[in-house]
Amino acid sequence: MSMTPADQLVDVAYTHDDVHVRNGELVHRYGANVHILTDPYHLALLASLSAADTVQPRINHLVSTLYRHMISTVVAREFPTVTASIDTRMIEHTSKGVFCGEVTDPETQVVAVDVARAGMLPAQVCFDALNHVLRPDGVRQDHLIMNRVVNATGQVTGARIFGEKTGGEVDGRFVLFPDPMGATGSSLCKAISYYKEIAGGTPATCITMNLIVTPEFIQKVTRDHPDAILYAFRLDRGLSDPEVLRSLPGTYPDRERGLNDHDYIVPGAGGLGEVINNVFV
Repeated sequence: MSMTPADQLVDVAYTHDDVHVRNGELVHRYGANVHILTDPYHLALLASLSAADTVQPRINHLVSTLYRHMISTVVAREFPTVTASIDTRMIEHTSKGVFCGEVTDPETQVVAVDVARAGMLPAQVCFDALNHVLRPDGVRQDHLIMNRVVNATGQVTGARIFGEKTGGEVDGRFVLFPDPMGATGSSLCKAISYYKEIAGGTPATCITMNLIVTPEFIQKVTRDHPDAILYAFRLDRGLSDPEVLRSLPGTYPDRERGLNDHDYIVPGAGGLGEVINNVFV
């Protein structure tokens, strides 16, 4: 990993001081539902994942590690809790061998949605993690087969679902969308709409879980689904002008740019759906 050249402008979104980071989150002007978890450790993991010379099996190891950390944060911050009393092994020796405290409510109902293909591994990681703290009969994993719809110049114009394997209604459930790259927002907005309009029932909340997001992604999701909650580890807006890169994210929404002309993220990590599966089409 090379150090930053002296003449290269660093986005303030990647700095760590009291002005730009507060309570482990990037300070921004996108609204209260947007949470960009930022710290040097996770940025280092993402930098390694994004590097051109990183290949399997390290790719999957890094993706899994990042999502294990993200799901723990989402559960801790967003899921309901209950007071639990649990006998420990010390109960054999003393009546005080009892843990009493707030824990995640094991009755919470959750759906982890695999938006194939980049979302397959992240959804599985989240599904496995949830089964450790929730009742397994309240945790399910759904699968949506989706792809981008592009025009003649390669720009994304939308998304379509051409296959699904889902478990039915979602009334009162937390619906999680662990999809690594939040680029245009078209796919996740389509997926969220599916669960609001077609699956049946009203979700308790919809939570997107991305490794990297763009300003374009945030603007589309918050516009189309203002009740959705967004989590990410990094905001990429590398094609913005210098004044924007020196400003708090969201200050100049019309000038922020993180997508190239073919709607890939810059600096980004390339097509993670491709590199995770070693299928470069």
